[in-house]
Amino acid sequence: MSTYTLPAALAEIVDDFQALTEPDRLQLLLEFSRGLPELPERLKDHPELLEQVVECQSPLFLTIESEKNSDGEGERIYRLFFKAPQEAPTTRGFAGVLHEGLDGLTAAEILAVPDDMPELLGLTRAITPLRMRGMTAMLGRIKRKVAAAQRLSKTAH
Repeated sequence: MSTYTLPAALAEIVDDFQALTEPDRLQLLLEFSRGLPELPERLKDHPELLEQVVECQSPLFLTIESEKNSDGEGERIYRLFFKAPQEAPTTRGFAGVLHEGLDGLTAAEILAVPDDMPELLGLTRAITPLRMRGMTAMLGRIKRKVAAAQRLSKTAH
């Protein structure tokens, strides 16, 4: 698969990973782990709004919110929020990649991301298959939540 089918921000991230050696890819994943934004206060006070991704080895919670596009017209965009412990850098790194690559995109853009996108990062030999399945599960959960939110918004209109 080529990265041209990915949204621009995600394609750029994949290109960055692919340009590196395996040890450097792990270092880049750690950088994404450190760059994962904290939850906004409104979500910190309401953990019930977060859904656990049970397929991940480490505790990972996520939620999505939709909002009007900045121009007020066209499709809604989706905001992603993750909560993962500092002591789970691989999980946080995967969440950081998905946050940076998908946050603020439309449903169509998110839903078009191939399910095997995590394999494009070139980490399959450096990270256990169980951890790779965790990232694939994160992406799948995001896509299911976006698809459900899109269906709800269409039935509301």
